[in-house]
Amino acid sequence: MTETCDRARQDADKAAAAAAAVDEVRDGMLVGLGTGSTATHAIHRLAERIAQGGLTIRAVATSRASDALGRSLGIAMLDFADVPRVDLTIDGADSIDDRLYAVKGAGGAMLREKVVAAASDRMVVIADGSKHCPSIGGVPVPVEILPFARASVLAALGDGATLRLREGDAYVTDNGNWIADCRLDLADPLATVAWLDALPGALGHGLFLREVDGAYIARGGVVSRLERDAPSR
Repeated sequence: MTETCDRARQDADKAAAAAAAVDEVRDGMLVGLGTGSTATHAIHRLAERIAQGGLTIRAVATSRASDALGRSLGIAMLDFADVPRVDLTIDGADSIDDRLYAVKGAGGAMLREKVVAAASDRMVVIADGSKHCPSIGGVPVPVEILPFARASVLAALGDGATLRLREGDAYVTDNGNWIADCRLDLADPLATVAWLDALPGALGHGLFLREVDGAYIARGGVVSRLERDAPSR
């Protein structure tokens, strides 16, 4: 019973953080929709605002699942391949600290999430309080791998890298690639990002150090906002 209550409180906090972020959406915006359970709350809340009238927006999604959900709820969805810039992106995180360093990608969409974030004038992360930590870590960092380079990339990533499986087979991303969930040394996150970015065959990863501009974090129904002191890009 306690575990069920904890999950219910956590879900309520996800919804509260999502609602606070969606309040930033203004009429006429092009909005990026993230992927995962917390981002799903934001998509539902955005659809509610549209249905209530007075808000006309268009959106792009970071995954096929989020695109399908947005369309099913009546949101005008565009193909990101045709979109040069996004006004605001709202997405979840697996871990985020006060520097607005985040780990993302438990839902397997971190490569598309990073591409959309880089094209956004503003990106905000939404999370329940369990995801807020003094420094990122404690959760695996997903790395998207070109299947052709599986063995060499896994060897470079070391013993802490485990290929993500689903029903015994490699989990395949929307891009047709595989994911390794990695236990990495994050004492110097910037150095780790530079190393991952330079690793041939590693197409993307879940370390978001410069992309996040703000965050809404809910704990016990109370939402706090974090803002980056200086522009991240």
